[in-house]
Amino acid sequence: MSSLARWCHRHRLAVVLVWVALLVALGGGVGAAGSAFGNSPTSQDTDSARATALLQEASNSAAGKSGRVVWQVEGGGVTEPAAEKAMTGTLRDIAHAPGVAAVTSPYTPAGKAQISEDGRTAYATVAFDRDVSDAQIDHVKALAADPGPDSLHIAFNGQAFTVNPEPNAVADAMGIVLAFIVLLFVFRAIWVAALPIITAVVGVGASAVTVILLSHVITLSDTTLTLGSLIGLGVGIDYALFIVNRHRTNLLAGMSVAESVAKSLNTSGRAVVFAGLTVVVALLGMLTLNVGIINGMAIGAAVTVVLTVLAAITLLPAMLGLIGPRVLSRRERREVADRSWPHASDRTGLWGRWAERVQARPKTLGLVALAVLTALAFPTLSLRLGASDDGNLPTSSTNRQAYDMIADGFGPGFNGPLVLAVQAPTAADRAAEAKLVTTLGKVDGVASADAPPMKDGQSVGVISVVPTTSPQSAATSDLIHHLRDDVIPQAEQGTSMKVYVGGVTASNDDFASVLMGKLPVFVLVIAALGFLLLTIAFRSLLIPAVGALLNILSIGVAFGAIVVVFQYGFGAGLLGLGAAGPIESFVPILVVGIMFGLSMDYQVFLVSRMREEWAHTGDSHRAVRVGQAETGKVIAVAATIMVCVFGSFVFGGMRVISEFGVSLAVAVTADALLIRMIVVPALMHLCGKSNWWLPRRLDRALPDVSVEGPADEPAPARRAVREPETAGLAG
Repeated sequence: MSSLARWCHRHRLAVVLVWVALLVALGGGVGAAGSAFGNSPTSQDTDSARATALLQEASNSAAGKSGRVVWQVEGGGVTEPAAEKAMTGTLRDIAHAPGVAAVTSPYTPAGKAQISEDGRTAYATVAFDRDVSDAQIDHVKALAADPGPDSLHIAFNGQAFTVNPEPNAVADAMGIVLAFIVLLFVFRAIWVAALPIITAVVGVGASAVTVILLSHVITLSDTTLTLGSLIGLGVGIDYALFIVNRHRTNLLAGMSVAESVAKSLNTSGRAVVFAGLTVVVALLGMLTLNVGIINGMAIGAAVTVVLTVLAAITLLPAMLGLIGPRVLSRRERREVADRSWPHASDRTGLWGRWAERVQARPKTLGLVALAVLTALAFPTLSLRLGASDDGNLPTSSTNRQAYDMIADGFGPGFNGPLVLAVQAPTAADRAAEAKLVTTLGKVDGVASADAPPMKDGQSVGVISVVPTTSPQSAATSDLIHHLRDDVIPQAEQGTSMKVYVGGVTASNDDFASVLMGKLPVFVLVIAALGFLLLTIAFRSLLIPAVGALLNILSIGVAFGAIVVVFQYGFGAGLLGLGAAGPIESFVPILVVGIMFGLSMDYQVFLVSRMREEWAHTGDSHRAVRVGQAETGKVIAVAATIMVCVFGSFVFGGMRVISEFGVSLAVAVTADALLIRMIVVPALMHLCGKSNWWLPRRLDRALPDVSVEGPADEPAPARRAVREPETAGLAG
């Protein structure tokens, strides 16, 4: 790493220009090719997937998107002359609008069921051509914007009218501004505040255009860019900060700029590379789940982390060379020139005093911190996965208003009916289907069940089942399982009829069940991976074991946060996050991978400094205390920056990204301040020299990887690391 640092320092202007040219070239490629984002199929080998495949195979329809125009009359009915006249004219205009294939009005015999029993709510279905444009859909919405009476309220929902919130650029920029303010306040040097942000922004910018180009090669969802920015800005600023902080320490110790850059990259730079690789490995580990939407997000996020690390170890050393000693404040430069700056070992400060307090009372502080972490993670036990829909949007959204009108007029289950695909090749099977429809209408939790008669030669029928509960309700999920496990098998007995429960609601439930089943195994695999990486890095068994368990605890804190805010709804309204509901199915999987990487980052930076001190002194208590004292400030600042960045994404207008923002912001705070600054050093003080024990055979078998850089370890320290007699707990 030192050779790379010296080369980048020596050719600093060329390195900066290469990065500029790279951004320009990638940007030009995006300008020419554009983007090709799309949602990957999320279904696995499930009942709903089989239902969808069967219906698609049997259908010859070439129709495109469809949606609903929903209206409600306040203090009256939708069949009142003024309301009926206004909406009939509006629907006629919509039917003749470009891109519209058909309109089914409730004021016609075919649509009479589209008026609620109380007569206050009605809807019309609008079917669009397959090649309809967004502008044509907007024109349809404009036609219904002002139909007539003031008492008439109109809203839109359905696939065609679904509006995905645009990312809030102002909210995203606020995270960067807050990060700059934090760095400037703590270090009192403009370049210390600017360099980490410049490095992260360049890395994220390069990754963004790379991901856009990748969308032409692999299927990536349109949330990949936002998720990548969230992760990239957080880790990118932190990685650069760790290197800049080490560089400042070296300059204050009297090193030259060139020597300090080389030393910083050979120590903190190694830790950055190792930490970045752990994040990438964790993200790419999600590919083993073989879920399309997660695969794309994982690859996009991994590309972002790789490029932010690359910027930190190439662009940052070059910029440090260009800036020279100005990375220090004026006061610090004067004191270094006067040789009056105290040596690191002579400084205590806030974090030095805190490290001494943890050493003095490890049991008490450790138990208190663990109790707080357990309380924060406790809501995880009630985690329920699902999919957000229009019912989770803010009440100001037209989609949410239409959702509420439909629920009010037709029942909450009308927003997410179950679609049963019936394979009935014989006359006896068709009779069994008719009997099943009657049976379904009597099942608890079913509001209605109906099926259009099958035509001659048709072997696949459709039964529409409207639950009495909303699509996101746990009762609806129970109904789906009851139909599959009890009702449908009884109906199929003695026939060749096959029935599959599908539709959007059932598909979301199946997807959540698949991921919930894989989540515990994935957490254990991630914990085992963390144990292996830390064992290789620190030549220890105890530190990796503690790190793996604490990583699981920090992931639990992340889950607890999103359960409280999004599932229980505490504070969701104040944050503008819509109504309470289940957690998006793929969010916990991605949070596991991201938090594993971030937790490993802090563990690596903290313990690598401890091991560096241990290698020189052989004094475990001093190593833990000094390591905590010298990394405490930078870890706290790094965590604060991540909270600023992640927190800003909470207000970005996208529920999924808000879930990531809340979970990661809370978990990073707990991980940095409670786990790394209290629990880890407290346990290491209690374990003493046992922290560094590793069996000789395992030591010889493991690859030799130095995270903290090469060090001239004294012989006694080396023996202490490997001798099995030190396995007992030391005071």
